[in-house]
This record gives sequence, C-alpha cells and structure tokens, in this order.
Amino acid sequence: MTTSVYIDGFNLYNGSLRKTQYKWLNILAMCETLLPGRQINRIRYFTARVIAFSHDLQAPARQDTYLRALKTLPNLVVHEDGWFASHPVNLPRYPLNYPSPNGPPEFVRVLRMEEKRTDVDLATHLLVDSFSGAFDEAVVISNDSDLVLPIQMVRSTMNKVVGVINPHPPNGMSGHLKRAASYYLRTINKSVLASSQFPPSLIDADGRTITKPASW
Repeated sequence: MTTSVYIDGFNLYNGSLRKTQYKWLNILAMCETLLPGRQINRIRYFTARVIAFSHDLQAPARQDTYLRALKTLPNLVVHEDGWFASHPVNLPRYPLNYPSPNGPPEFVRVLRMEEKRTDVDLATHLLVDSFSGAFDEAVVISNDSDLVLPIQMVRSTMNKVVGVINPHPPNGMSGHLKRAASYYLRTINKSVLASSQFPPSLIDADGRTITKPASW
C-alpha cells in the first residue's frame, strides 16, 4: 500500500513545535515513526514565507535554513505558494487593564497575521493525486477543519483511505476532521518529535552545509 502524506506546515508548527526544542524536525523520520510499515512514496509540505518583524528579524532566515534542510529528504516536496496577509484588530491589552472599575478592559490595535492559500493548495494536491492514482492511502497532518470536504470527497468518490494526524494537543482536536477521516491520531507525542530531529549539520545536493539555527 503506497502512502502519500500532506502536511500543513504552520499548523504543525503552531500545534507541535512552537516554544519547543524540536523545531529542527526531520519530517520523513517523524512520518516513518507515526506510520510504521507504510510505503511512503511522497510527502508534500505546504507553507508560506514568513515576514520579518522588529521583535524577530531573523525569522525568515531560520525558515529558509529549515526549508533547505527539508529539501535534502527523498520524496519530499516543499510547496511555498502561500502568503501572509495582515489586518488591524482590536484586542485587550495584556496584562488586563481596566480604566474604570465597572467598565471594559483597555483595548489596543494590533496587526493580525493570517496565512493564505496553504489549505487550498493542500486540498487541491490531495484531490488531484487521488484522481491520478498516486496513492492507496493519504495521511493529512493538520487540524484545519476546512479540509473536511476534500477528505470526504477522496474517501467517497475515489474509495481511498484518508487518515488524519492532529498536530495539536488532544483537547484542541477538530471533531469535524475526526469524523471525516478513515482513522484519526489524536496528537503527536513529544517523544516522536525528540527522536525525529535532523543532525546539527547537513550537506545539500550542491555540497553546501546547512546548520541548525542557534536559537533552535
């Protein structure tokens, strides 16, 4: 049985990797641990290029280094077609400040960043690969309920197995995705992340050294 894996990069990052020491993640090693005995013929990793902000100017450089590391893995394709859009929103100031005893908390205007297109790209490739017979089983690593319909279509129309792995804590799992999937893994354990790290340095196809970011 051939298996293709579809990964929502930022969903994985925000659910399993942010604020951890496991960001230097070997995606293939993780998938082989989570899916023992599978013949993984392709991994598609979907992401968008991050934007530098004053509090973290090095974020784009770290991401670039990581994407270079991912591209050393066999049968892994990095899709970078998403982007970030910003829009202003009003949010309560933290820590909460109440200008008057019985009034609302003080609000501040901030820019909220939202990733665009990644979920659409993932769904499109999942459907096209299914129709072309590229896999017997698909595994989606995401907690985005927008993927419910394409998963249902692949299962019902093409009679394919579609598993979902939730990269977030179990209490944040999507019930809609769980019901849509052929099977569902509730979370990715930290032990799996810890055992699926790249070595500190890698060599790419051009002979260039790729070094783990110091802050990771």
